[in-house]
Amino acid sequence: MDGWTGRLLRVDLSTGSIAKEDVPKKILEDYIGGSGLGAKIFHDEVSPDVDPLSPENKLLIMTGPLTGTLAPTGGRYMVITKSPLTGIWLETNSGGQWGAELKFAGYDGIIIETVK
Repeated sequence: MDGWTGRLLRVDLSTGSIAKEDVPKKILEDYIGGSGLGAKIFHDEVSPDVDPLSPENKLLIMTGPLTGTLAPTGGRYMVITKSPLTGIWLETNSGGQWGAELKFAGYDGIIIETVK
């Protein structure tokens, strides 16, 4: 799918369940990269009023369409949440094999959450 797998893993820490979910190609094209896709998901699923240390906050680990390729910076992945320090958006990235291995496993990202 042009650099995307079109699938996410959703991990519920309250039950230990893991679910696979498809991401529409239109979403992947409109919100390019791990940062863009993460921003879309976070905006849709986490209220601005959520306390960063509450169970309602989520942790997203997202890859982009170049993750796992030989392109420059193709080993990067994004980590997105609400910052306990500032109480607003937190986004950071890291490199190495982890992001590529997630993509090779068939996923564009992981959403870690606690569902009540």
